[in-house]
Amino acid sequence: MMVDIVLGFDFGVKRIGIAMGNTLTGQAQPLRVIAAIDNATRFKIIGELIAEWSPARLVVGEPRHPDGAEHDMTLRSRRFANQLHGRFNLPVELVDERYSSAVIASKRGDVIDDKAAAIILQQYFDAHVHN
Repeated sequence: MMVDIVLGFDFGVKRIGIAMGNTLTGQAQPLRVIAAIDNATRFKIIGELIAEWSPARLVVGEPRHPDGAEHDMTLRSRRFANQLHGRFNLPVELVDERYSSAVIASKRGDVIDDKAAAIILQQYFDAHVHN
């Protein structure tokens, strides 16, 4: 059985949360948060993580309003997903992330982006692995 590493991303303007998991266990775990705002630094760090983990695919959270309607961050997340695909030539899947941050218990000021990325990636695994 082939085991694939998958990286998940919670895209934000200020931070990008990253999680990792594999298709054998179907379990996602927080990996790190990129706090850099400029794209060059962001993609350099992402490139280093891709080189280190050699993922088979990438998963990006796609935020929407509770009713499913798109908003500004929906389009930004899609653009980020397209940039990942274009730069790293890996398959990229979008996952509805409407409630990913809401289910994380946190205090004001806590950085939870990597945990949100893990929830997004776990949603992907729950829908695609072992089915």
